[in-house]
Amino acid sequence: MSTTLQPTRRISPAFWTLLLLIALNLLNYIDRYILPGAQSLIQKEYNWSDQQMGALTTGFFLTYMLVAPLTGWLGDRFPRKPLIITGAVLWSIATLATAWVSHDKYWGYWTLYLRHALVGVGEATFSIYAPAVLADFYPERDRNRILSVFYIAIPVGAAVGYLAGGTLGTLYGWRTPFFLCAFPGLLVAALYWWIGREPQRGAQDHIHVDRSRSSFLGLFTNGAFLTATLGLAALTFAMGGISTWVPTFLHRTLGYPVSKASFIVSAITAFDGIAATALGGWLAQRWLRTNYRALYLFSAVSVVLTLPFGAIVFFGPHATAIPALFLAEFFLFLNTGPLNAAIVNSVSAPVRATAISVNLFCIHAFGDTFSPQVIGAVSDRTGNLSLALGLTLVSLAISAIILKVGSRFAPPLDNQPVP
Repeated sequence: MSTTLQPTRRISPAFWTLLLLIALNLLNYIDRYILPGAQSLIQKEYNWSDQQMGALTTGFFLTYMLVAPLTGWLGDRFPRKPLIITGAVLWSIATLATAWVSHDKYWGYWTLYLRHALVGVGEATFSIYAPAVLADFYPERDRNRILSVFYIAIPVGAAVGYLAGGTLGTLYGWRTPFFLCAFPGLLVAALYWWIGREPQRGAQDHIHVDRSRSSFLGLFTNGAFLTATLGLAALTFAMGGISTWVPTFLHRTLGYPVSKASFIVSAITAFDGIAATALGGWLAQRWLRTNYRALYLFSAVSVVLTLPFGAIVFFGPHATAIPALFLAEFFLFLNTGPLNAAIVNSVSAPVRATAISVNLFCIHAFGDTFSPQVIGAVSDRTGNLSLALGLTLVSLAISAIILKVGSRFAPPLDNQPVP
């Protein structure tokens, strides 16, 4: 009697790498959003102004965008796995150090500012390398689907960060959530060193390569890349301002306790982020089968749908603010996967990490580096946080226009005919 041994099916390196990068992305956003969740508690202890609080986020993004060009250059020339691990360890240690921020009003501010700036250095590496690594595992047509899964970690991480900052901060002091949330990043970084893989660059690229797609100088004549980047920059201005100030808006304007405001925002962000990011990726993927411009057009439509509900949140009756916030965030999250896939597909492998770094520099320089501080400054001078948050609606309208124009430059996929 003989038996035939069947080959054992192995889980692909691409899957394990995707799983670990999702975990790091989740922790990345948890660490980033603890501060907005605990913001009111920190202000109460130190009596800092709205503009000062907004400047903490500005410090984070200043270092984030200034480091991005160097990390992009490194990512196109050296293995990305050790660079990803280094970034994760750096932001985790910086988050851990927040537990020992000084109680002195002056030194406390600048040590917290320095901490947030260092987190920006660590996160800049991850945000550049992770999409580039995934693009080398999956072809252009599948990247919207894969990146939609990858970016689901953003709303979930933001929700957990809000919740940890507001709830744990209220119960145990605002320093506690920073301390507790630092350790998982170190653990996952160790797992990525053990299991994660470095794919061959460009192995899954099929779109025709020309100078605008494959060189640094070509980026500035690449219409697909430029419009996706500028559209995302205007969108990021709005998202950065909203994510930083909405918990404070619910507390100050609508009268919710800090812990409840953080819980509401975290619950809405988690549900909308998971549901809308998954649905948006699926809908855009179906549209992409018949129209290679779908990633741009779908993103523009989702931003337009956000506008009326955003206006209701900031200027409508208080009773409608929470339902409108739910709908506004839902439509805003629809474009997460499609728009990021459009950016990755707009360039080829030799310059992809550099392109992502230029994209990150632009979206933060023109987006959320200054929007929290600008909104805080307008709020201080007008005494009206709702009016200040209204600036985000103008930015969203600009984003929709740019993305609609950008659809003209989208590259055809798999030899799709140009209409």
